[in-house]
Amino acid sequence: MTWFFGICTFWLLMVMVVAQKNFNVLSTQKSFNVVPAQTFNQGTGLKTDCLGSYMRLTIDKSLAFGNQVEFDAVNGSQIEPLTPSLAAKCGFYIDSDPWGNYKVFASLLNCFAGNEDDAVFDVDMRVRVRGVKAEQEVFEVEKTCNYDQWAPREVLCTQNYMEVSVNRLPEEITALRSPLKLPRAKNFGEQWADTVTEAITSRYNIWRMVFFTPKQKAMVLEDALKTGYSITTTRSRLVLRSGYDMPETYVETVNGVPMKVIRVTTYFKKEWSVTMLDTVAACPTGGLSFTDEMITWNFPRINPLMSSRATSLLEVFMGIDGKKIDSLQMETRGYYLTIVDDLIVMKIPIGGPDGYYKSHVVNNQYRITYNIEPMLELLWSDGGMDTTRYKVLFPIKTPFMPSPPHFVDLTVVDQRMFDVFLGPFFYDIELVNITFSTGVLTVAEANARGINIQEQRFQNGSKAFRLQVPFSDSFVERTQVDVVVRVYTLRFSYGFMVLPEYTPFSYTSSVDVTLQDVILPTVTGACDEEKFHIMISLGNLGKNFNIMIGTHDMTPDRRAEYGVKENDTHISLAMPFLASDVVFELMYASSLRARIDVLLWEPTKKWTLSDFSLACNFPMTMTECFSNGTMSALAVKVESVPQLIPRQLTLRDPSCGPKFSNDRFAYFSFEANSCGTTRTFYDGVVTYQNEITLDNGLPVYQLSKKGVPTSRPDPEYRITMSCFYTLNDTQTIAFFTKPRENEPLPETGFGELRVVLRLAWDGSYNHFYAEEDYPVVKYLRSPLFFEVVLLTSTDPQIELVLENCWATLKEDRNSTPRWDLIVDGCVNLADGYETVFHPVAPNSIQFPSHVKHFEIKMFTFVQNDVVLQDQIFVHCDAVLCDESDGICKRHCPSPMPLKTGKKVRRETTNVQSQRVQLSSRKIMLSSS
Repeated sequence: MTWFFGICTFWLLMVMVVAQKNFNVLSTQKSFNVVPAQTFNQGTGLKTDCLGSYMRLTIDKSLAFGNQVEFDAVNGSQIEPLTPSLAAKCGFYIDSDPWGNYKVFASLLNCFAGNEDDAVFDVDMRVRVRGVKAEQEVFEVEKTCNYDQWAPREVLCTQNYMEVSVNRLPEEITALRSPLKLPRAKNFGEQWADTVTEAITSRYNIWRMVFFTPKQKAMVLEDALKTGYSITTTRSRLVLRSGYDMPETYVETVNGVPMKVIRVTTYFKKEWSVTMLDTVAACPTGGLSFTDEMITWNFPRINPLMSSRATSLLEVFMGIDGKKIDSLQMETRGYYLTIVDDLIVMKIPIGGPDGYYKSHVVNNQYRITYNIEPMLELLWSDGGMDTTRYKVLFPIKTPFMPSPPHFVDLTVVDQRMFDVFLGPFFYDIELVNITFSTGVLTVAEANARGINIQEQRFQNGSKAFRLQVPFSDSFVERTQVDVVVRVYTLRFSYGFMVLPEYTPFSYTSSVDVTLQDVILPTVTGACDEEKFHIMISLGNLGKNFNIMIGTHDMTPDRRAEYGVKENDTHISLAMPFLASDVVFELMYASSLRARIDVLLWEPTKKWTLSDFSLACNFPMTMTECFSNGTMSALAVKVESVPQLIPRQLTLRDPSCGPKFSNDRFAYFSFEANSCGTTRTFYDGVVTYQNEITLDNGLPVYQLSKKGVPTSRPDPEYRITMSCFYTLNDTQTIAFFTKPRENEPLPETGFGELRVVLRLAWDGSYNHFYAEEDYPVVKYLRSPLFFEVVLLTSTDPQIELVLENCWATLKEDRNSTPRWDLIVDGCVNLADGYETVFHPVAPNSIQFPSHVKHFEIKMFTFVQNDVVLQDQIFVHCDAVLCDESDGICKRHCPSPMPLKTGKKVRRETTNVQSQRVQLSSRKIMLSSS
């Protein structure tokens, strides 16, 4: 008898058809978040959830951050470390973020799960946490999940494996059977063994498997298991699990979406037949597109799992991190799910609270990505027959997005501190150090030094860094670009680290501030009978300048000669008036007027920082008359005759030259009746007179161009000396040089005498209103304390005299109306609130004669009892006189201008005095 085997063929194809409708509407704004909030067991930081066909284990970063975390699968006494290959083969998917938050998804049909009637599943795991120094901690995880809503076919797609399970119970499988009558000679088992020997010993009664790649490739079960596939059966289901990189998988692009496909036909041995089960899994590996604000995930509406376009979609869900969310949650978070043509489209706003940002570095440029793991769950029916439940856990990471930090200069010049802001960064950025132009400092070192580095955190989880560096810090470069202008430059580079990968990157910048803050060095001086005493105040440039005395720079030899002394703020020197760097201006009968020029200059850019001259009269005998009839005279080379060579000077007799000479002096000594000396008699006095001149070699008379005799021009240099003899007495009298228009006589002084009128705060005259304080506002009849002072002069012989002072309504000193305050040096007696002179305390200032103090009462001009304008201006005429001249002798009527009760002499000017005109700024009457 010929035996026929009935072969029941059962093809299980997973098909998904989605109706043309929208499931949610997207409407949200971009925000920052890292990890969605979870509720954890506060004791262990572990949480388990049963989510349909898998269990999710969540480990909080408080337990795992900075530690090494490993997982074991447990089945009774069997404990296996979950390596990446074992996890993909046995149905475990492990995910983590950079901060130590872990998620483990375990399929309920995993290799180690306890299974009771495909309805109750026990998933046991171990979590091993090992710190850097601490001993390993082990946490046992035991979870029982109830799930009996299995669809005839279920497909699960995770990041590391594809899983498909189908119902294999006979009563649920439509098989083609041919009942056969068995011969009595042999039983069926013997006949089966004779026909298909390998089927008897195969596990799960699986005879063989045929993989479609898409070409057919057959292998027995043992070979499939050795290749790395997981094939197992439960009471009612066949389970196939494959990694994405298995050799029998292939890629199929559906509506522009690449999908990884595993297709297997499994042959089961039955008692009277062979059953074939088709198992197909197709998981998306792409379909993403990105904008600056939105992630779009396209999933093909018709895919390799569907048998026809007549597939009816029964359920569509969206989820996050493996857990379904409802439509209200989708709307709140801005998620959007709809069907467009042949695609199911999911839109997710970048920056939503269910994902997190991560920092990266690309070519030392700061970049970020947004990471989120949405889930798509579908349930469909193929032509009203069997249903398929399809789940995809699809982690998404955006491409690198530029996120250059903003550099903001917050420097306030008045505080003299650089203040810069850099950010925002995400919380995985750590500032490690800052490199300045001359060194590198850690954050702690910088703060200890006085540099302020602050990390500022914001509510959205981002952070920024604020750096404050004083202008005075040595890291700040100072460049003087003008005599009084400096540029402060701070160059720096932030050294960052991306955690937890410890990827370094830097951000370099610089800040410039231009300030007109240079305090130039100043020079002051005074004289005694022998020396110039010079004082140099350094200002704020330090000693970065050269000193020129006369026409020569200061050398070490000159420093020793002039006794230079210095400290952190001043340099002083004392120079003899006969020093080679001193210039002689004029000669008098018994003194020599000498001048010293001091120039401070910047050597790099040749800037003049200070130019100072001081001229003084030093006592010196120029002519002597002796009782034996001998006369002597000293001639000096003065500035006005720069080409003079003293040895070429002669007396009237050109043959009478100097007894001694050098490049500055010529000394003459001769008898009174020689060298062309003239003699005159008058009233019992005989006068001897001679001259020292520079002989120009011309005859006494010469012819002009027209032939008319003319006298030769006067010499360029002439000194006349005279000696008077009375009876047996001898005395020296004054001599003089003959001034002529063509003779380059030296000036009597050099520089500028500056007189100012200023308003004091009160009667102490210690503080004065500055330029920016005007207009000054005063109450009616409140006192106004004025000071007139001569500045920059160190001559004690000069006296400052106030001639006239008056007030006007307008700034013009010659305008009307006008009210006299001081007239001819005296108070205006017609003023009901007369001016009061205040004496200057002799010990309060160096030269009391250079200062005058007076007080008036605040008033305003009125006309017909109407205030013309609530302001006044005060003007004065001042005179500078020489106290030794005996001029300006005037007395004031009572009351006296000074409070001493004495008559005060007021001097008038002569040809040697100087008149100065002064005016105040606006003073306003208070309206209160």
